[in-house]
Amino acid sequence: MEWIDIGVNLTDTAFDHDRQAVLDRAWQAGISQMVLTATSLAASQQVQDYCNDYPQQLFCTAGVHPHQARDWTDELGKDIRALAGADFVKAIGECGLDFNRDFSPRPQQIKALEQQLQLAIDLQLPVFLHERDASSLLAEMLKDYRDHLPAAVVHCFTGNREALHAYLDLDLHIGITGWICDERRGTHLQELVGSIPATRLMLETDAPWLLPRTLRPKPKKGRNEPAFLLEVATEVARCRQQTLAQLAEQTTDCAVSETLQRPPTLLFTLVQCNAAKTK
Repeated sequence: MEWIDIGVNLTDTAFDHDRQAVLDRAWQAGISQMVLTATSLAASQQVQDYCNDYPQQLFCTAGVHPHQARDWTDELGKDIRALAGADFVKAIGECGLDFNRDFSPRPQQIKALEQQLQLAIDLQLPVFLHERDASSLLAEMLKDYRDHLPAAVVHCFTGNREALHAYLDLDLHIGITGWICDERRGTHLQELVGSIPATRLMLETDAPWLLPRTLRPKPKKGRNEPAFLLEVATEVARCRQQTLAQLAEQTTDCAVSETLQRPPTLLFTLVQCNAAKTK
């Protein structure tokens, strides 16, 4: 079985001392491809360096996270547009709304999101969305853009049934992380994940964050990494009453589009490979 991790924060400093080893462990665990998440201009530049090293296995986004929305300017937007022209950039983001931590003022979050949604439309790229405590507003905003966007994924979905169905009504993809393995705050996801159509479900680690609490043995430093995606998959398959093989095929089909065989509404058009190979 092969898996695709659609959300890895490989630029995070938690990986500075062993980034190559993290990739090697991922390949060995059957993670054939990954989408590296950009959260700022600097990260959008850095992920492209990694993708250049592994053009068949690593892909990325380009964009600004709502935490950094206070830094958004027209000039920064031009820089993101230029970076998004690279072949291995598969989505604009991570962009969205975070009304939980509010690291950037809400009006600036909204402005940065609106401009990145328009950028995605201009370039006909999907959007990779972040949302915390803002599902109603995000869904309302997306109504004005959705018909013009090729696709969108709500990454690391943690919301309630109402939010899930609002997103599915907009024909969005849903990313599930190790949050579903958390007995303290993820039990509602265990009930909801079966409601996600197979054609809209994607898996991600959001590493180095959201280490699955069911993982044994636990890493000493508590750091998540893409090699642990199988732990997320195991819980999702259990909740959906599927085999891992079925889930691997379905979630890979959501992330991999062979241009002549699959509809253009799928989230990422990736290069399909039979096996992961290190450089």
